[in-house]
Amino acid sequence: MNSTSFSKAELERYSRHLIIPEFNIKGQRRLKNAKVLVVGTGGLGSPLLLYLTAAGVGTIGILDFDVVDDSNLQRQVLFSVDDVGKPKVEAAQKRLKGLNPHVNLVVHNTMLTSENALDIIKDYDLVADGTDNFPTRYLVNDACVILGKPNVYASIFRFEGQVSVFNYKNGPHYRDLFPTPPPPGLVPSCAEGGVIGVLPGIIGSLQANEVLKILSGIGEPLSGRLFLFDALTFETRTLKVHKNPETPEIKELIDYDHFCGLNLNGESKDEEVKEITVEELKSLKDSNSDYQLIDVREEYEYEICNLEAELIPLGGILDNVEKVASDKKVIVHCRSGARSATAISQLEKKFGFDNLYNLRGGILAWADSIDTSMAKY
Repeated sequence: MNSTSFSKAELERYSRHLIIPEFNIKGQRRLKNAKVLVVGTGGLGSPLLLYLTAAGVGTIGILDFDVVDDSNLQRQVLFSVDDVGKPKVEAAQKRLKGLNPHVNLVVHNTMLTSENALDIIKDYDLVADGTDNFPTRYLVNDACVILGKPNVYASIFRFEGQVSVFNYKNGPHYRDLFPTPPPPGLVPSCAEGGVIGVLPGIIGSLQANEVLKILSGIGEPLSGRLFLFDALTFETRTLKVHKNPETPEIKELIDYDHFCGLNLNGESKDEEVKEITVEELKSLKDSNSDYQLIDVREEYEYEICNLEAELIPLGGILDNVEKVASDKKVIVHCRSGARSATAISQLEKKFGFDNLYNLRGGILAWADSIDTSMAKY
């Protein structure tokens, strides 16, 4: 059987596609012959992978390096409690194979990097970006530009989502819309800021729809347009995206952590601050030492779990400098250590503090090492 023919079981499976006049068997044949790489199997990757598999995309690459965590299950509908602790790509492959055995699933259990991106992406017709961080978004974009591959993009945060199609038939790409990343710590990730569970299902499904349109050759893809969705107000907007003549030509991949101002730990690269471990903080607590502990998270995060620190959210830290002690050790923490490093850097640069220490790994490290009963949020 060649790749453009269908078995009886496939014809029955895809019958609702085949009877659409604009789609019909030609569109289904294009899907079967297509190869799509989905980068990320999380909130966006879950609906992407489920619907692309169900639709009959012939070859689907599944790329991720993480394992399934309990906190994923609120939105990552690809997984179940039985998958917790397993590599996401393996759990995804098993679920998707059960959904559609006619699809070829290729597993990439690795982080996408400047060293491997071109070699991985070159074998696919299109990339669907389901990532949640700026370095990988720029990496995916640049690799797609170099290789001439369409990049179906989406992002989510709290109640808001956006979708676009980049680098489609020489159309605008991600750098035309966002030439440079925001300063580190300015835009929280979903892990820092949260996301309502249904939002990735909505946005990921729209993203999958764009993939199917491009592959089947029907409709008008979101190239040159950015679709915005607000789940709270149920309002949408579509903005025009134009090619920027000042966007530099992309000839090679770069160090994207450096480009986004991050170090290898995902923290701000320019935040070279002194650190203290959770074990050292526990010793200070146990010995009743004189120190100040400041929490720079938001109030709603503090209510979920806290270390009984003084709460001064990052956005107001410079306006509340009088609350920061200058005559003793001050330990600053957040969820993971990124926002607190930014806070310390701002205070040191503007006010000359030299007694500030960042809690390495933040409250998550405390929960892992000191108080394992503390809820991870």
